[in-house]
Amino acid sequence: MRHHGRYAFSAIARRPAWDWPNSTRLAVHVAVNLEAFPFAEGMGLPLVNPLPEPDVQNYGFRDWGNRVGVWNLLDALDEHAIPAAALLNTAIYDLCPEVAQAFRARGDEFVGHGRTNAERQSDMDEAAERATILACRDRIAREEGAAPRGWMGPWVAETHVTPDLLAEAGFDYCMDWTHDDQPTLLATRAGPLVTIPYSRPTNDIPALHAAKWPPSVWADILIDQFEEQLRLSEKWPLVFNLSLHPFLVGHPFRLLRLRRVLAHIAAARSRIWLCRPGEIAAHARKVL
Repeated sequence: MRHHGRYAFSAIARRPAWDWPNSTRLAVHVAVNLEAFPFAEGMGLPLVNPLPEPDVQNYGFRDWGNRVGVWNLLDALDEHAIPAAALLNTAIYDLCPEVAQAFRARGDEFVGHGRTNAERQSDMDEAAERATILACRDRIAREEGAAPRGWMGPWVAETHVTPDLLAEAGFDYCMDWTHDDQPTLLATRAGPLVTIPYSRPTNDIPALHAAKWPPSVWADILIDQFEEQLRLSEKWPLVFNLSLHPFLVGHPFRLLRLRRVLAHIAAARSRIWLCRPGEIAAHARKVL
């Protein structure tokens, strides 16, 4: 049977136990996907069935996220002083720089998320993928004063060499791999790369867009996920991830339900480590 060779099997119930900072067992991080799309070309999540280009309906659905949705979402995060990571398409700097400025002002972490979600790395050869990763790293470094330590590929897509290229470019961690509820180490040509859990089952795109869960049901599921992980973390340390896209959750009828989730998390602040993914990666390198 073919195997990726990046990590060996490990049962979570058989691993040594350890703590997050402040003697907590559940790390909580919020990832906000900041995405920008060219007009009338490339890939893009559709609200309705795609139309011949220029598909102004679906372009406008995505563009609304940066014009309106992200500002609604930031209001909800600020209400409960919830830190976040900005998973940033570097096209944001050119098309809507005020969005990046808002996360910079909050002191949030910037994570590389490609140039635009109109393309994906799995369609690239190694040279093109390396150039894309380096270009995104260098653009964020110029804009933010420091290179990003983390990466999530557009569409969570990889090639067989993506972890190698990320480690060679100086990245500490990636969020593409969804195989565990703890950070793990991926073997690469340039040394270990930390994986940070990024939950797909509760992610707003598969939940709200693909499965079309009502927002109230999604909120209930997120709270159930949080509470059960908090209980399980008494046995082994875990990571709870809240993954958000402004063009979905920024709509008021969804945001109302998300506010309930954020309030629930904030109320448990003394029992969890509310942090950003780069902090998780740094701590994981000390204990793994």
